[in-house]
Amino acid sequence: MEGPIRDPVAEDTLAFSEEDLETLAEPHNDALVILFLLNSIQVKCVLMDPCSSANVIRSGEVEQLGLLDRIIPASQVLHGLNMTGKVTKGEITLPVDTSGTVQNLKFHVINGDIRYNALLGRP
Repeated sequence: MEGPIRDPVAEDTLAFSEEDLETLAEPHNDALVILFLLNSIQVKCVLMDPCSSANVIRSGEVEQLGLLDRIIPASQVLHGLNMTGKVTKGEITLPVDTSGTVQNLKFHVINGDIRYNALLGRP
């Protein structure tokens, strides 16, 4: 038996149905984790965090993209990552495609582990 037919939704709309809520324990405070195209490559496990004042990407992701040579050295301390301060390796500007719109965004590059491959804030 096929499921209910959903009305078409515009491509740039993020929408959830009652069916999507079935797997969640309510109330919930789950993070919004997405994937996007970064330099034309799909990057998964990206945290959308409107409370963050910076875009952050792991050095390992930049290496996998083959763009280590584009990092501009700049040492800053970012607070709040993994409950500690992290010193950045540098900055990199990358073309990010979300819903067909490409924007050049500046990311702080960090070494070490964070839970996500990248973090999109509201810089």
